[in-house]
Amino acid sequence: MQLADFLDFDAIKPALPGGNKRALLQQLAQIAAGRLLADAGEIMSSVSERERLGSTGFGQGVAIPHGKIEGLNRIYCLFVRLAEPVDYKSIDGQKVDLVFLLLSPPDAGAEHLKALAAISRVTRHAPTLEKMRGARSRDALAAVLLGADERDAA
Repeated sequence: MQLADFLDFDAIKPALPGGNKRALLQQLAQIAAGRLLADAGEIMSSVSERERLGSTGFGQGVAIPHGKIEGLNRIYCLFVRLAEPVDYKSIDGQKVDLVFLLLSPPDAGAEHLKALAAISRVTRHAPTLEKMRGARSRDALAAVLLGADERDAA
């Protein structure tokens, strides 16, 4: 599975105001709800429930909040770069500025894990993270993500 299979390229945000972790998750839930015609409260509840199990701040300034949503018929991912990093209680203690919100149908167990793995492959490559932080537009970010996706497919 590749990022291009489930990332909403049209919804990429290059400078989302962060604030704090809760405000960030609420913003992501609102954006995703608008794109999916879903309930923002349900998205927020699912993602918050997952965060209670442990932070989805995976290190190097990257977070992958994720959850399962009733009624969703496909895996969906939203990517944002924050205008200012937020304290996310990441495993390495670093503030987060690159965020992938991943939403899946409740029965997408293996596919959900494959999507998480695809995001992880892109974000563990330091030069890609540098390019993501340097890109100044939605299109530039999309190009970096697609390029990383193609690199990982090779």
